[in-house]
Amino acid sequence: MAIEKNTTASGADLALHAIEQLVMFASRRRLIEPSDTDYSRNMLLEQFRFSEPYTGKVDDTELQGPQAPLDVLIDYGFEIGLIPENSDTYRDLLDAKIMGLLLARPSEVNAEFYRLSAETGVAAATDRFYQLSIDSNYIRMDRISKNVYWLQPSPYGDLEMTINLSKPEKNPKEIAMARLLPPPVYPKCLLCRENIGYAGRLNHPARQNLRAIPIELNNEKWFFQYSPYVYYNEHCIVFHHDHVPMKLTKDSLKRLLGFVSEFPHYFIGSNADLPIVGGSILTHDHFQGGRHTFALQKAPTLQTFKHPNYTGVTLGLVNWPMSVIRLNGEEPDILLECANDLYEAWKSYSDPAADILAFTEAGGEQQPHNTVTPIVRRSESGGYEMDLVLRNNRTSEEHPEGIFHPHREMHHIKKENIGLIEVMGLAILPGRLKNELDGVADILAGNTAELEAVLRGADHPLAQHADWISELTGRFGTAMDREEAVQTVRNEVGIKFTQILEHAGVYKCSSEGREAFRRFINSFGAD
Repeated sequence: MAIEKNTTASGADLALHAIEQLVMFASRRRLIEPSDTDYSRNMLLEQFRFSEPYTGKVDDTELQGPQAPLDVLIDYGFEIGLIPENSDTYRDLLDAKIMGLLLARPSEVNAEFYRLSAETGVAAATDRFYQLSIDSNYIRMDRISKNVYWLQPSPYGDLEMTINLSKPEKNPKEIAMARLLPPPVYPKCLLCRENIGYAGRLNHPARQNLRAIPIELNNEKWFFQYSPYVYYNEHCIVFHHDHVPMKLTKDSLKRLLGFVSEFPHYFIGSNADLPIVGGSILTHDHFQGGRHTFALQKAPTLQTFKHPNYTGVTLGLVNWPMSVIRLNGEEPDILLECANDLYEAWKSYSDPAADILAFTEAGGEQQPHNTVTPIVRRSESGGYEMDLVLRNNRTSEEHPEGIFHPHREMHHIKKENIGLIEVMGLAILPGRLKNELDGVADILAGNTAELEAVLRGADHPLAQHADWISELTGRFGTAMDREEAVQTVRNEVGIKFTQILEHAGVYKCSSEGREAFRRFINSFGAD
């Protein structure tokens, strides 16, 4: 029978019982081997200043995840001063430390991965590694399950919409304290291999429960791990062994093709390598992949082309709000040559009539603007498929954040870069929108006092949505059923996300835009 958290059980008793539950969980989920149980228990006893284990009856009900006993231990850790504050940031630092004591060494995890891959195939190896990343609480499924998700019909297929609630927010005191800390020197960034086992600090997450598998791409050392926020199924990160900046080259495309040769059940892609249209971490070369079918992959081609120099490769103009050329071929080496030559052609291509300029002058130097977001996967026939999404990071007086970037009227929903994941049709919207959209739905469902407050005050939490709220109430009124209001607001957000992707497309989805797109493909020599 479980120990109840009441007056008859002390914090120490609860913590000792939680240690037994965690050790049992770790053994059942094979985070540790049976011969490691006494050792692991002793490590936890020492961590929480106990000299003897729990002697009562242990609730041996199989846990779905480690969070319940972890929370008990972290509460006790705060009680005895292991963390200075009972905040999400400090709790997470202790959480990772606890689970790091219940996890095999990196060399043992790596050995198991390669043994499984050799014996039963790479898909079985990734299945096991993914589950280990969940069971070790590196992937926080308890938080990810709180994310808001819905499908959004669009002219381009069903887009996926998410409001991300899995990243814990720091409180103002922690933010202020973090600003006083010296700039991080070690690890240099969140993608460096030195994060494996790192204890973390106020301005850097703990990673004692992180494991990463060494792999080889293009005769270079790389690592394979999962994202702690898994925006989609088996969301993985492939990062360079060294802290080297992102640079999209022919070698990058070759690495992507090499990865899907070794991991044929996964897709992989790269953010662009220029500011505004690039990813959030440009200082460390990396890719993102996983086991998920995005709306972009399902999007049909409107027209196909062939180039005489690349036998067996077809090029397709894809029906998508962004500007996508899809390359298909059975031979990866030929596909690579075609993709790289197309990329090089795009980097220097200008079409002023379509508002496409490859370069502008800045400080007496030519500033490049054209790049691509590449995505690679295996086709159903076993061949290779690469989407090259054309990008341009030019700004203007009208659009200082970026011409091909969410325009300002969209910033109340999203103003961040449109990166790889969103290019493929999965919106990652900021967590603030959860409460804000609920407030907008309340207004549509009859909260007229809130409506008046929004329109009156610039400091109202919904003030940035004021113009949008006026538009919505003008169209839908304020007498909706609550559930209908929620669905209406989500649908309107989804429509805006579709428009955001259209903003990011260098060629617009109009007859003129399609014609300009064909001009580029034809200029490459394909017809």
